[in-house]
Amino acid sequence: MKLFKYIKPYIFFAVMSMAMMLGEVLIDLKLPKMMSTIVDKGVIPGDMAFIKTTAVQMLIYVLIGGATGLSAAFFSSYAAQSFGRDLRRDTYKKVMSLSLEQTDKFTTGSLVTRLTNDITMCQDLVAMIVRIFIRSPMMFLGGIFMAVTLDSSFAVVLAVSMPIQIIFVVLILRKASPMFEKVQKRLDRVNAVVQENVNGARVVKACVKEDHENARFGEANGALRDQAMQVMMLISRLSPIMMIILNLSVIAIIYIGGLRVQAGQLEVGKIIAGITYVTQILMSMMMVGMMFNSISRASASAKRICEVLDCEPVITDGNAVEACEEGTVRFENVSFRYPETSGRPVLSGIDLEVKKGEYVAVLGATGSGKSSLVNLLTRFYDANEGAVYVDGVDVRDYRIDDLRSKIAYVLQKSELFAGTVYDNIRFGRLDATDEECEYAAKIAQADEFIREFKDGYNTWIDEKGASLSGGQKQRISIARAIVRHPEIMIFDDSTSALDIGTEARLRAALRDELADTTIIMIAQRIASVMQADRIAVLENGRITACAPHDELMKTSETYQDIYHSQLKGGEEQ
Repeated sequence: MKLFKYIKPYIFFAVMSMAMMLGEVLIDLKLPKMMSTIVDKGVIPGDMAFIKTTAVQMLIYVLIGGATGLSAAFFSSYAAQSFGRDLRRDTYKKVMSLSLEQTDKFTTGSLVTRLTNDITMCQDLVAMIVRIFIRSPMMFLGGIFMAVTLDSSFAVVLAVSMPIQIIFVVLILRKASPMFEKVQKRLDRVNAVVQENVNGARVVKACVKEDHENARFGEANGALRDQAMQVMMLISRLSPIMMIILNLSVIAIIYIGGLRVQAGQLEVGKIIAGITYVTQILMSMMMVGMMFNSISRASASAKRICEVLDCEPVITDGNAVEACEEGTVRFENVSFRYPETSGRPVLSGIDLEVKKGEYVAVLGATGSGKSSLVNLLTRFYDANEGAVYVDGVDVRDYRIDDLRSKIAYVLQKSELFAGTVYDNIRFGRLDATDEECEYAAKIAQADEFIREFKDGYNTWIDEKGASLSGGQKQRISIARAIVRHPEIMIFDDSTSALDIGTEARLRAALRDELADTTIIMIAQRIASVMQADRIAVLENGRITACAPHDELMKTSETYQDIYHSQLKGGEEQ
């Protein structure tokens, strides 16, 4: 019912489908009565003229019924497909608005299942309900009325068979209903394993773990099959039970009808019509049972979709304030730990100020909190204590889009998309011209290798940049950030795949061409940060020193240790 609002815009098509289906049902109910008349008044007396006349009438009814049936299928399909499109759009939009901690909690595999399989289940149910919701009840009630008007003895057969059929449907569906959610969870697991192995294919091959991952996928796939088989075995009992009841009812109609024909109380044609009506009645009940089966499956899927739609982002917009500065960053007594974790905070008591146009580096060991520091700046997470300011305004007071439009973030892991080189650079700013993309690539030291490609900037890049080297991917990612013309640019260890010479030329180009841009460079390699205006040394979530290279060489033992361990005797050149 929470998802009902998605069918409301297409209620006209749903109603039209029901109206067309009503016409088809009325014709389906009319035809057996006409067949009865042909047998009793045409076949048995041998009146060919009556047979031909009635046959033409039946043919016309069949054509009308076919037209109304096709119209019902069109209207129901349009309503269901539009419902699915709108629901998928809003669910995807919600997923994109969730905070990182929320997407991690759902897991990527589960979100993929919800956006695809679960929505398809609900979409199929809409199509089924729009058609069968009218057809089955009308066929059921109309069939009973027509059968009873033919001969009251047919009501005895229906009074015995229908309760038995209803009992079996209720018992089976009640037991099957909770199993469908388990099937979807097993599917989540399969999707998660597939996604991990597709994304990490190089690692799997490098470690020669194909057999291990095949076994892991086989385990998840087998669990899905076992759970699905358990449900299907239960549901599959429904059809043969229904057919047994149906066939026994037909036998009863023939037996009772035969006795009444011998007694001269019933005509043969009415027995034929009675068999058809009883079949329609019981088949409509069977379809209702299958509809409830679909409702049970879609209910489990709808619950999972609503979990996403009802999830409110942890990181929300502020009051859209006006900034009083430009290109400045300030951390004031900031402490942070990741959600649902305990122990020592990742960051503790951080105080750091960066002025406009300043080049500040953050140096520290793995796990010291470097990436967490800049994640607070872009509001991927919020600080637990203290405040982070951009352009003199607390980041929590900004609209998220306004805040992030000021910042270009080059991630530690280079993420490229399937498309041309132009497409990937222009992803930073969609209205960037070809000349601006090429200019950004020159600053990022990417222009030279791009022009060596056969198609230059129009060269197609495979998904995730699989056709490029690590250094090439990093430089295109840097160009994507530069083309945005940001106030603040963050490099999260995003030059690690570049050689020292290329990195030095990149730093020089950034200083020359983006002199007014504030740069925060995170690195583990000391050669990457020596030329910074200031270097913040981060240890166990605290800034223990912040000064230029020459001063740190005199005052910071940690910095000195890193310097000598990496450069061995000061081989700076």
